[in-house]
Order: sequence, then C-alpha cells, then structure tokens
Amino acid sequence: MDSDLLWAALALMLVLEGLYPFISPTGWRNLFAQIMRMSDGQIRFFGLGSILAGLLILLLLA
Repeated sequence: MDSDLLWAALALMLVLEGLYPFISPTGWRNLFAQIMRMSDGQIRFFGLGSILAGLLILLLLA
C-alpha cells in the first residue's frame, strides 16, 4: 500500500469528521451530550458498526 494513499485517506477522514462541528456546533454539542449518556456497550456497538462498514467499503473498492 502506498503511504501517500494512507495519508490522503487520513486527511479525508479528518475533513469529514470536522464538517459537522464546523457547520452546526450546537447540533454537534447536543449529539456529543447524547453519546455521553450511552452505555459502553452501545458505544462499542456503533464503533463496531463503523469498522465493519469501512471494511465493507474497502472490500467493494478493491
């Protein structure tokens, strides 16, 4: 794997992660407060779902 591609993917992830707090800081703050009220199991479930979705996209692109 080309290291430039890995850095480009990381940069794109940071851009996408920063869009919501930039566009709607109040909405982001409310979402973050809701996440803080979730149990560890619920947060892990969403994390696992994100990992699996990312792996599926990578498999489809490869």
